Amino acid sequence: MALTSDRWTAVVLAAGQGTRMKSRLPKVLHPVAGVPMVVHVARAAREAGCSRVLAVVGHGADSVAEALAGEAEPVRQREQLGTGHALAQAESAARDAEHLLVLHGDVPLTRPETLRRMMAAHLELDADVTLLTAIVDDARAYGRVRRDAEGRVLDIVEASDLEPGEGAGGEINAGMYCFRGSWLWPRLAAIPRSPNGEYYLTHLIGLASREGSRIAVVVADDPTEALGVNDRVELAEADRIMRDRIRRFHMLNGVTLIDPPTVYIDADVTIGQDSVIGPHVTLAGKTRIGTDARIGPGCVVRDSVVGDRCRIELSVVEEATLEDDVDCGPYSHLRPGAYLCRGVHVGNFAEIKNSRVGRNTKMGHFSYLGDADVGEDVNIGAGTITCNFDGVRKHRTVIGDGAFIGSDTMLVAPVRVGRNARTAAGSVVNRDVPDGKLAVGAPARIRDLAGEEGS
Repeated sequence: MALTSDRWTAVVLAAGQGTRMKSRLPKVLHPVAGVPMVVHVARAAREAGCSRVLAVVGHGADSVAEALAGEAEPVRQREQLGTGHALAQAESAARDAEHLLVLHGDVPLTRPETLRRMMAAHLELDADVTLLTAIVDDARAYGRVRRDAEGRVLDIVEASDLEPGEGAGGEINAGMYCFRGSWLWPRLAAIPRSPNGEYYLTHLIGLASREGSRIAVVVADDPTEALGVNDRVELAEADRIMRDRIRRFHMLNGVTLIDPPTVYIDADVTIGQDSVIGPHVTLAGKTRIGTDARIGPGCVVRDSVVGDRCRIELSVVEEATLEDDVDCGPYSHLRPGAYLCRGVHVGNFAEIKNSRVGRNTKMGHFSYLGDADVGEDVNIGAGTITCNFDGVRKHRTVIGDGAFIGSDTMLVAPVRVGRNARTAAGSVVNRDVPDGKLAVGAPARIRDLAGEEGS
């Protein structure tokens, strides 16, 4: 039976507060490998074959819904009364779904292929309810799956209700379920209220067993897929596992990591084949690295586009774009809005912000370009500074193709340096330099390149 169809709707339970996180941020928004954990869950559901994904939101509802924009449709739980109550809030939105995949927003390590296996078993066995379990040595506070002598599931027992001697390990409930829609909705109302006043979804398993409904079980191949995040220690553990997976994925897809444990790659990063990532590199956000690039050692690249055959060493790149064959560093900083065209060279101790730098322009060292438009084949001498801020507003500097900017030039914006124009070392340029002219002095005077002083 096909999985990807209108037969499947996913419901992600993401309304809890997560008090053990001790955070003002809703628990499900804490990032794992740079992506909110609830987004990992919603994406896994979509990739598993669910045509529609709903998210039940409550604590921090607006923030959670915003993070899930484009990933899931929010359903509001106005009073947090447990997982059973949370799922009931999705009934009006999901009533027509033939089958439902129910997930928790704080279990970010579940793989789409595991969910697909679970969904396939649910259909093949014509089950009313299917649950994912895992075999672990340390069950922590997870609910245990209790079976009869023939191996049939009887119920799920919370850790606090275990009998003495039941041990620290065993088969745990991963908190992920498939339900036949027509079976689920009438039974949600039958969930008993717990002593703490909440309604727990796990009670449906015991109910299904007692009434003889069809229960299927899929055991996760990797027990870490059942890891729930309840505090900062578990968050760090989930992040470590996710990043190990990400590193392995890229290496198996043709990327060299010189020292894998020291490389941190976020989940939304893409890297082209034959690129080499050096030690102590962080690739964060939605960064895209092209083919045959070399990044590192010691780089941070965040939300940036880096083209083919680029080289970046010991530098920070933030919200910047590098076309093909650009090199940068060591010890330089490309800030938001920096756009380096093909073949640009940026050496050491340079900073570029909100500026476009044309093809084959060279900026060797100790310089700052802010709010500038720089043409092609320009030489930016050491110590060049665009004085772009007058204390109130930012102003732009424009440098034409083929210009030569001498060392220690200060370009006081707004100002324009023409095509093939030059500035002498130490000049303070506070008026436009025409094409092919020379600016000399502080404040600069305009001369012909042959030496004749202009007006």
